[in-house]
Amino acid sequence: MRALRLVPAGTNIPFVSARRLFFALSAAMVVASIALFAIRGLNYGIDFQGGILIEVRTPQPADLGALRADLGGLGLGEVGLQEFGDPNTVLVRLQKQPGGDAAQQAAVTVVKEALGTDLEYRRTEFVGPKVSEELFRDGVMAVSAAILAILVYIWFRFEWQFGLGAVIALVHDVVTTIGLFALLGLEFNLSTVAAILTIAGYSINDTVVVYDRVRENLRRYKTKPLPDLLNLSINDTLSRTVMTSVTTLLALLALYTLGGEVIRGFIFAMIWGVVIGTYSSICLAVPLLLYLGIRRGDTASGAPTGTEVAAKQP
Repeated sequence: MRALRLVPAGTNIPFVSARRLFFALSAAMVVASIALFAIRGLNYGIDFQGGILIEVRTPQPADLGALRADLGGLGLGEVGLQEFGDPNTVLVRLQKQPGGDAAQQAAVTVVKEALGTDLEYRRTEFVGPKVSEELFRDGVMAVSAAILAILVYIWFRFEWQFGLGAVIALVHDVVTTIGLFALLGLEFNLSTVAAILTIAGYSINDTVVVYDRVRENLRRYKTKPLPDLLNLSINDTLSRTVMTSVTTLLALLALYTLGGEVIRGFIFAMIWGVVIGTYSSICLAVPLLLYLGIRRGDTASGAPTGTEVAAKQP
């Protein structure tokens, strides 16, 4: 049985030669993401914002204008409504009410009385401002700790140049993911933080595979120009990288289509993460080694291999 290959053997795509184009594209995406975050901000979910969340399903497509008019005069403060997956499902968001749990429950009762009994109330969630602040802080700490741990791991497994290149590519993935959520106004909640951590693991896995081949080729080819060696390493692992990404995307697309609205934000972040993580591993992490001062003596020693000797002969 022949092995399935999405990339033909012997492929030699000049990724490293196009590094300036990739760097410019990535820099533009990072700057745009930071600007979007600063100007538009994120659509924080109830996990980070605090308040009350009620999911309701109407018998027919919901009239958001009429629902907003019904709830706007209840004296419950800011009320937000949005479709959730389909026109018949609506998320009602209320700011945290003054008082304890009894006040929050009373607000839910008032909302249900205003909307009537012919609706299906699927879930109700309460998150206080103190809890939401702690969740946000813990989320930021989790992402930061993951990036730091990855830097230390790559540093010890390879050299500091590899660790720095991997972390730059990883920060690029995280920042552009946040920028995409800011651009599209998607809800940013704890599930999104979990997706970002998963993206970090996926991206670094791809990067380590390519870096392993770079290290092997540094030992094997003592005289090959470094840009050619890096490009060879990328192309050597390209089939594996593409196959992993495509199979992962197939599963994610099935979940995005059939998994329901509750996990759709998480899956969307994962789909973007697989795409941007694959791009950064190939087009950023490896070409960056040219500018980080990597030397052949950092990873290998010894005489040239037979392949190199043969290459020198006329």
